[in-house]
Amino acid sequence: QVQLVESGGGLVQPGGSLRLSCAASGSISSINTMGWYRQAPGKQRELVATVTSGGSANYADSMKGRFTISRNNAKNTVYLQMNSLKPEDTAVYYCNAWIGAPGRLYWGQGTQVTVSS
Repeated sequence: QVQLVESGGGLVQPGGSLRLSCAASGSISSINTMGWYRQAPGKQRELVATVTSGGSANYADSMKGRFTISRNNAKNTVYLQMNSLKPEDTAVYYCNAWIGAPGRLYWGQGTQVTVSS
């Protein structure tokens, strides 16, 4: 049994920052790529960023320069530092992880981020 648990969401003013965390726990042999996605009301879930086990990061174009993904392999945790937040960043943010070999994709339950004055 594997669980991904996100934390760090909340209400922030435009221009502010938040740091999301997602910790994987359970029967974990190895974790490959980890990522963050988001889903705004009435919209499809979209990629925010991914990071490989070696630390190579990939970002959606609209997040480049404002968001930074990182991970701590020893803690099975992935982070998302979000700066210069805009109202359009308001969404539920989900983490995922490819775990084991062959890999299976796991998702967290999501954490709400609201950017509003």
